[in-house]
Amino acid sequence: MTNYIITEGQEMGKCPELPGKHNCTSNNDCIGGSYKRTGHGQMTGVCATTTNTCEVLAWCPVEDDRTIPNPPLLMSAENYTLFIKNSVTFPLFGVTRSNLVEGIDTNYISKCLYDPKKAPLCPIFRLGDIVELSGFSFEKLALEGGAIGIVVDWTCNLDVHVKHCKPEYNFHGLYGNPADTDSTSASIGYNFR
Repeated sequence: MTNYIITEGQEMGKCPELPGKHNCTSNNDCIGGSYKRTGHGQMTGVCATTTNTCEVLAWCPVEDDRTIPNPPLLMSAENYTLFIKNSVTFPLFGVTRSNLVEGIDTNYISKCLYDPKKAPLCPIFRLGDIVELSGFSFEKLALEGGAIGIVVDWTCNLDVHVKHCKPEYNFHGLYGNPADTDSTSASIGYNFR
């Protein structure tokens, strides 16, 4: 977690929807029992005159994610680490390999940090490095959250000794191009409703 919004005192009940979600001028605009896909709950059939939005049966007050803490509240997550364990099996050849290959022992793991050039076999990854290697900015990603894919490539030539079968790591964002600055892109961040 890199950022969060707190809505204190939420309770199940009836409350007005956020402006822009279910705008209304009368009860006729709020069909009781129906839902809007982007809304926070089931409409009660009442137009709340204080906000001119439909009243919903939901966790109240509804979560308002229009204002996000900036800078992100947990920027220190950039320095958190991730220990990745994985393996590959080639059943036709009776070969199973773990990413903890020769030379990767407890002593090495206690000191190493993944670097594509200096320590390409280290299974300990700094979150900030993962984001940077995917082409994104950690600060920008930490604002609304995101998802990074980690591809572990096991391209192995089993005609040579198995010790040459080693993983390679690649990283990419799962929701767009890092060069894309268009804020209207679909599903930026880690969405919640």
